[in-house]
Formats: sequence, C-alpha cells, structure tokens
Amino acid sequence: MSGGKETPRQKMIGMMYLVLTALLALNVSKEILNAFVIIEEGLNTTNVNFDSKNGILYSKFAKAMADNPAKTKPWNAKAQDAKKKSTELCAFIDEIKSELYVRIQKLEKSQADTFQLKNLDSKDENNIPTEIMIGGGADPENPTGKAKDLKEKIEAFKKEMTALVPAKEQASLKLGLSTENMYSIGDEQVVSWASNMFAHQPAAAVFSVLAKLKNDIKNAESDVVSILLKSITADDFSFDQVVAKVVAPTSYIIAGEEYTADIFVAAYSSTQDPQVLLGAVDTTDKKNPKIVGAGTPVPVANGLGKLTVKTGSEGLQEYSGIINVKAPDGSFKGYPFKGDYMVARPSMAISPTKMNVFYIGVENPVDISVAGVAPTDVVATISGGGGSIINKGQGHYIVKVTSGNECSVNVSAKNTKTNSSKSMGSMKFRVKKVPSPQASYAGVVGDGKVSKGELLNAGGIIPKLEDFVFDLKFPVISWNMSIFINGAYADYSAQGPSATGQMKEILNKVKTGQKVLIEEVKVQAPDGVRKITGCVLKVK
Repeated sequence: MSGGKETPRQKMIGMMYLVLTALLALNVSKEILNAFVIIEEGLNTTNVNFDSKNGILYSKFAKAMADNPAKTKPWNAKAQDAKKKSTELCAFIDEIKSELYVRIQKLEKSQADTFQLKNLDSKDENNIPTEIMIGGGADPENPTGKAKDLKEKIEAFKKEMTALVPAKEQASLKLGLSTENMYSIGDEQVVSWASNMFAHQPAAAVFSVLAKLKNDIKNAESDVVSILLKSITADDFSFDQVVAKVVAPTSYIIAGEEYTADIFVAAYSSTQDPQVLLGAVDTTDKKNPKIVGAGTPVPVANGLGKLTVKTGSEGLQEYSGIINVKAPDGSFKGYPFKGDYMVARPSMAISPTKMNVFYIGVENPVDISVAGVAPTDVVATISGGGGSIINKGQGHYIVKVTSGNECSVNVSAKNTKTNSSKSMGSMKFRVKKVPSPQASYAGVVGDGKVSKGELLNAGGIIPKLEDFVFDLKFPVISWNMSIFINGAYADYSAQGPSATGQMKEILNKVKTGQKVLIEEVKVQAPDGVRKITGCVLKVK
C-alpha cells in the first residue's frame, strides 16, 4: 500500500486551496482570507497525519532490520536518507514561516516558531511576504529572496529522492512539487513559479502555500519510502506471531441500530479467506484452540470477516470466537478473538442558548446534539407556536415562533445506511411575548427631575428594555406631550421619536416646578404595534 495516496480529505483541501487562490486573484472580499486560515489548518493537520503514517513505514523497516538486517540494511539506509531530506526541507520552510511571523506580527523568534495563522492580525499584508520571498525591489520573474532558495531546494529534493528508488520505479514515480512556470489568473499570462506563488500575495495565502508545500514534501517522502519498503520481498520478513484483530468503527451504539466490526488476522491474505466463527472458545490446548460446538459463521470477503449484529438490550455486549486459518501444510490453525460494544439508550440534547423560553417575533438561538450522531445527520422540527426552525449548521439552529403559549422541538437521527430516521425525543418550550419597554425622555424613565437645558437638548423618545436576553430595537411610531400652562393642559403630538418644533417651542417656556407628561407612546414591537408606558418630567 502506498503511504502517499491522497485521502478524500486531502483532495478536498487541495481543491479548496485552488478555488480560493483563484478567487483571491479576482479580488474577492476578506472572507476569502479567513478561508485560507481554514485551509492552512487543514493542511497542517494532514501533515501531522503524514508524520504518523510515515512513522508506521519506518517502524516496519525497524522490524525488518531486526528480522533480516543483511537484506534490509541498504534499503533502510535509503529510507533514512529520504526522511532526512524531507525533514531538512520542511525545516527550511518552517524557518521561512517564522521569519514572516517575526516581520509581520513583530514577534520574537521563540514566539514566531509556534505562532498560528489564525492569530495573525494582518492576514492581508502583502508587502512583507513579497519582500521576503521575492526580494526587495526584485523582478518576480527573477527573484532574489527566499523563493529562489526554496525553488532550488525543491528541485534538488525531487532529483535526490528520485535517485533513491530503483531505476525501474523511477519512471512511474510522481512526486509533484512542480516549480515550472504557470498561468496566473490575476496576471492573465504565464509567469514564474515564484511570482505566481508569492508575488504580492497576502500573508494568509502565502502561509497556505507553504503548508501545501510541506504537505507535498511529506507525501513525496511517503511515496519513496513505500517503494523502498516494497523492495524488500515478503519472504524477507519472518513473523514470530500472528494475532486476531477486531476493528469496529464505533463501540457506542444507539439501541435499535446495527453494530459492525471487521474481524481478521493481522498479516492476513486477501486471496485466502479464513473461517470466522462466533461462540465460546476452548483454549485448553494453547497451541490448538477450538470453538465449542458448531459456532455461528461470520461472512468473509477478501480475508476480512464482516460482523453485523442487530442491537437490542442496553449495556455492554461481549462476544468471542475463533479464526481458522489454513496453514502451508493444508491444516487449519485457530486464533481466538474477543470483542465488546456498548449499547446506549437513545439520547439527545436541546440547549437554548438564551433561556428555556422562545420569544415571539425574534430569532431564538438553540443548540441541538445527539450522542453518537453527526450534526449533519440530526433533523430538528418544531410543532406548536406557529413556528419554524432553521438549521445554521454544526448543531446551531434558529427558532421563530408567532403565537401560542407552548411549543415542542422534535429531534430525529438519520441512518444513511438504511435511508431511514429514528426519533430521539422532543423538548417543550414556553412561548412568550417580548416584554414591553418603557419610554424615556431626557434620560428619565418613569418619573424624575430634569433641567430645562436637558429638556431642550433631548432628541426625543427612547424606548428602554433593561436586562433582557435579546438586544432589541423598538422604533417609535407616535407619542403625545402634555404640559400644564395657564391653568390648562396643552397637548402636542409627534410622529416618530423626535420632538416637533412646536414641542421644542413650548418646552423653551417651561418654568421650574412645571411637569411635562410623555403619554400615548406607540412603538413597533417584534409581534406588532404596542402602546408602552410613558414618563413624567418635573423641571428643576
């Protein structure tokens, strides 16, 4: 198996990188820069995974050295050389990244070595990356900066890595890491590799490019080491033991769903199917364990036993059995196995992010999750309250209600294998109207004293709703002002929140001790027009 084969995740990240690069060349908004952060983090995760996969290859070399050092030594030396070249080139790229962070973020070298792109303040900075990569004032077609050194090292790396594999394998070896001239969407012409990758590119894109290069380097290392490992024939390995393995996608199963597992012998053959039987195993004879009774056969394909169990009762479920493998002399040797899985009661969680109530006319945020079920397979509906629920992704939802006193959020989980769904339960919520605000004028809510200057400088009515979970606005539709003048109340009306010229004129004539009444205030609430409490102002 080639360690360098691209996974669907790698292909997706690579495709997103190409699309974002194209969009960036077309001057798309800053959201594209933030998307590069996601790409760079994904590539960094893939690089960590490559290190783990390559570590497995080197561990196989270590075992081969222990079993047959004479045969393995020359191939192992080449593999270690490949590892060294890959490590050195990746370290050079890390030094470039560190220098960029030092210059752009103004960091110390020790800080820059562990700094992350998501924390970079100036993701759109392009002068410093261009200066470092291309060279100050240099022609991007003839760079003098780090891009020149990086290109030379990549080309030397490819040449040296190709030379490590047998000649017959070199023609089919595809290491990628192209440094050829390429077409630039932004320039609408063929430009140099350095120009296309680094000239006038924002920092977010440059760091993604560097992460992608490290990805390609580790992928090339994996391909080369895999070829070197295959160069040692299977006969060169002498396995001292063979053990049974049970591999299941998950051991946490919702009642009613199926539990699946792969049961196989390590170092199995895809052309020689073993016999897999479930049941109690008699291990009295350690060298020849046997199944008790006839046992229950497990379907086998390409050397793998495919176990499928319809779950029912809750709790820990255990099973055992034996794998009978045909030996070179035609006899069968048994390898016992054991496995277990946990069956749990269906459960789900609905978490209102504000409180256990939905308010009419506003967007009520809710988080919904189901244990053991991916957010994409969770389906939520609402009943009652004349409501609707909108899936915002990653378990986040928005609930809107229009009427009633109560509603329920119902949750089910999709089973993509059977193209069916299973109810996971529901939760009831109270439905309430948004509380009414109180009218304020010149900063007074209810009643209070104000100076004549404060009255004249007040812009108009401001509805205030204190200590409420939502930050809501209540546009003022109309209101009245009443003032006791010459033994009688004079009333004035206004449309909208601001005081009219006539109101301001009469306010200019008020005396100390007089009262100004703000009444008949109508506002636009989320559920319609409301009349709210006014206020009484006494001139001091």
